[in-house]
Amino acid sequence: MSEPIYIIGIDLGTTNSIIAYTETTIEKGVKPKIKVLEIPQLVGSGVIEKRNMLPSFIYVPGKHDVSEKSLSLPWDENNKIAIGEYAKDRGSELPQKLISSSKSWLCNTMVDRNKKILPWEGADEESKLSPIEASSVILRHLKDSWNYTIAKNDDNLKMENQEIFLTVPASFDAVARELTVKSAEMAGLLHVTLIEEPQAAFYAWIASMGDAWREKVKKGDLIFVCDIGGGTTDFTLIEVSEDNGELTLERIAVGNHLLIGGENMDLALAYSIAKQIQEKGKKLDSWQMRGLWHSCRNAKELIFSKGKNASYPVTILGRGSGLISGTIKTDLSYKYIEKIILDGFFTVSESSERPVKKHKSGIKEFGLSYESDPSVTKHMAQFLSHKEKDTEKIRIPTVVLFNGGIMKAKTIRERILEVLNSWKPKDEKTLIKELKVNDFDMAVARGAAYYGLARKGKGVRIRSGLSKTYYIGVEASVPAVPGMENPTKALCVAPFGMEEGSDSIFKDQEFALVVGEPVKFDFFGSSIRLDDKVGTFIEDWDDEIKEITTIDATLDGENGSIIPVNIEIKVTEVGTIEFWCVSKIDGKKWKLEFNVREKKESGND
Repeated sequence: MSEPIYIIGIDLGTTNSIIAYTETTIEKGVKPKIKVLEIPQLVGSGVIEKRNMLPSFIYVPGKHDVSEKSLSLPWDENNKIAIGEYAKDRGSELPQKLISSSKSWLCNTMVDRNKKILPWEGADEESKLSPIEASSVILRHLKDSWNYTIAKNDDNLKMENQEIFLTVPASFDAVARELTVKSAEMAGLLHVTLIEEPQAAFYAWIASMGDAWREKVKKGDLIFVCDIGGGTTDFTLIEVSEDNGELTLERIAVGNHLLIGGENMDLALAYSIAKQIQEKGKKLDSWQMRGLWHSCRNAKELIFSKGKNASYPVTILGRGSGLISGTIKTDLSYKYIEKIILDGFFTVSESSERPVKKHKSGIKEFGLSYESDPSVTKHMAQFLSHKEKDTEKIRIPTVVLFNGGIMKAKTIRERILEVLNSWKPKDEKTLIKELKVNDFDMAVARGAAYYGLARKGKGVRIRSGLSKTYYIGVEASVPAVPGMENPTKALCVAPFGMEEGSDSIFKDQEFALVVGEPVKFDFFGSSIRLDDKVGTFIEDWDDEIKEITTIDATLDGENGSIIPVNIEIKVTEVGTIEFWCVSKIDGKKWKLEFNVREKKESGND
């Protein structure tokens, strides 16, 4: 097989997925031509059209919901599920058969992400998919679309034979990144490299500016990337420095995983409409609410793409039995949507305000763990705060880059800038600058393709590495106390910023490894403790370090034997982490594989 001809950037989005690409042969210093693939997809029953975005929705019909061959694709005439535009539209009518937010489920630590659980409220167990399978189904459609459109019968042009850069939220932990790679492998994409979405958005801006990007930022600038997608809000800080007269870029902070995005805003619109209907003496059931939620999403996307004078009809289907018995219609306007979203999600807040942690009910409905406080600006204040000698201060950016479809609304960008400027010291008169972006939808995919060039030395590279600090739990060696478990220390094994392709070996620290019987390893992460070094033990960490998963294993060896080992950590070029225990006796190695079972199960081991 010949060398890859294309560099492909894939934005596997919560709401939409996009393919961008460029040729590998571009010369260094030449402004790249990055194209977006028109993706063939079902837009109606039996109707195929090409669109530059593939809605990340999967419609799983029952036996009698669609006619035979109505879901046929150019590359699969026996296709049985719909992905894309038709899935999104049909799913709003039959929400119990629609899989959405598969990317958010992929990082949900409360479920077994290998288990067939989606659609979450669907009744037909046989037709369900696991979160990993759902993401894989979308990636496979993207691959088949590329191969049908670009490759034809030329194996050298097939997607699986190109350089592929797949985007993930910056806040994805090591397990979610590993599962994303696994989803790609299930789709037949065996060699992908991960890139964080906020970085990709910034790379897209660099690609659009060419060499002129150096005129827009300067040494000492702190760039705040505010990326609000369909399912998540992702924050990143990039620092501009100078090395031998050349500007350099380094990612210095990444926010927590925040399940606040377009979906929350769509639901807020749906509840607002439902309240108006209830005030008229009628009510909606859960089925109608889910349909209304999806209709509000369609309305928001269309209205924000068309501008301030746009409106969109929303239809609620009737159900009877005291509920709405006939179909009801209402219109959503730009001003109405803007008010609900602006007042609800982008509140004017002080830099000292933090997200409110609501009192938790003893029993709550299982599902995605959305943030209890939807105020993006309060989460923003929490992200920008940091400790200096036990005093909490706030880092005020000098430059902001916005990304995500919701940012098409100028008033939202202006509100965020207004809040940020209000947090500056009173004697600081220089306003925070917004970097101009021409496309809030395609930037992540375009930036991922540019990143591929940057890795080849044909573009500007952001120094980054791991987005969190990672730890393994180590049982303390203390005398046993009746009724008490030995305390656990957190051992820093991979620090924030540890770069791809690097490794760390604990040569001066020896540990006792139990082999031949079931054992567990607690795995932790922190997006707050960014200065911990490899080998550092942490005894008291409160909320600064969070449990990520438990690695369960029965390691090969004589039953119950204890082996003296060193720990070896590798950050792969793909962007995942490998954990190894290396015997000090004979050099034998054991690899610790991530476990993604439900926390409830792992907690009972």
